[in-house]
Amino acid sequence: MERLVVLGGGESGVGAALLAKKQGLEVFLSDGGKLKEKYRDVLSHNEIEFEEGKHSEELIFNASEVVKSPGIPDHAPLVKALVQKEIPVVSEIEFGARYSSARFVAITGSNGKTTTTLLLHHILKEAGLNVGLAGNVGKSLAAQVADGDPFDWYVLEVSSFQLDGMYEFKADIAILLNITEDHLDRYDYDVSKYARSKMRIAQNQDENCWFIYCLDDPMTLKIKEEFEINARQVPFTLNETKLNKSDQESFSGFATDTQITINPNKNPLIMTIQELALQGKHNLYNSMASGIAARIMEVRKDVIRECLTDFQNIEHRLEHVNTVYGMNFINDSKATNVNSTWYALESMSTPVVWIAGGVDKGNKYEMIKDMVKKKVKTLVCIGKDNSKLIEAFGDMVTIIEVDNMRDAVYNAYKAGEKGDAILLSPACASFDLFEDYEDRGRQFKEAVRNL
Repeated sequence: MERLVVLGGGESGVGAALLAKKQGLEVFLSDGGKLKEKYRDVLSHNEIEFEEGKHSEELIFNASEVVKSPGIPDHAPLVKALVQKEIPVVSEIEFGARYSSARFVAITGSNGKTTTTLLLHHILKEAGLNVGLAGNVGKSLAAQVADGDPFDWYVLEVSSFQLDGMYEFKADIAILLNITEDHLDRYDYDVSKYARSKMRIAQNQDENCWFIYCLDDPMTLKIKEEFEINARQVPFTLNETKLNKSDQESFSGFATDTQITINPNKNPLIMTIQELALQGKHNLYNSMASGIAARIMEVRKDVIRECLTDFQNIEHRLEHVNTVYGMNFINDSKATNVNSTWYALESMSTPVVWIAGGVDKGNKYEMIKDMVKKKVKTLVCIGKDNSKLIEAFGDMVTIIEVDNMRDAVYNAYKAGEKGDAILLSPACASFDLFEDYEDRGRQFKEAVRNL
């Protein structure tokens, strides 16, 4: 009997274990930390062997295959040892898709992938398609497949870490939003390695598939030249002149200062910028990508228009929390890289008191210095080590250092005045002081409510 070992006991790991059990595989789950009680109960109920707080090599190295949590880096000694022993190590999405009869829209990018995934899922549901949500959002794909694979389509948000463990997976529609410097600590501080991981979203596609990409993103255009893309390529841009005649006559999208156009010469969908539920330059890209994918799937224009108008933005992404004494408190805790924070600052129309900091992932702050100079009056640094932020911005804005969210919010409030935006947009990972970016965002909202 084949033996599957699952490394990591979160949502995706437990989902993979459940699917392996259903497929009649011998399965063992190993988590180096402590399992949540709900996952421990699920594993016990389904008679799945597991361990926590350690990785027992004698129980792992006899695997036929390993499903690895994306949180475990490829350079971890245990993973390197598995590779050396020629034991296949795959992601949960690779494993789950193997047993699914559904079709897939896979979405990746350094920024905007969660918003675009949820927006497209919203459009497809409103259009009456039988569509599921998985990957970094929604339930584990493997768990849903184990439950009977109830959907005809899945919209998947996939990270570079997941793509690194995907080999045979094929996206019927792939969306690559952008590639900017992020997670470089996982890629030897080499942005080209990170970019190649992102391009894996197009692997295995054929002429019946679609590859949707941003024509304005320099790293995407550069790395795309290294790959043979067999899918039909569909660009979107903020500059119509970049589209050639064949783009305009097929599927594509562009935006101006006043409107977006999807599929220019093919019964176009045209909307004014003011109509869009999601405002800001970055959201023009997210809206275009979602709209193009929906039109490829033959969703009616009126359904897309309504959904682009009424979509509610996700929690922790430019989320308005409250107005206190005329100051607007905005939770952008999901901004875990510099590019995300650039977009957040770019969308601010009033002076900003900026709360930032956390675990640095190889950040280069040069790209936002002009934006900070133009928009930010005070920077509240929240983290165990704020030296890079202080070095980057200490000579252009007032800096306050704190080590907890309550003090961050209070000091930001004291530094602001009526009309200012108090923006939590950390540009860093959260793991020094918080469980994750969601915990960070929730603590921010609680501290605002307690002012």
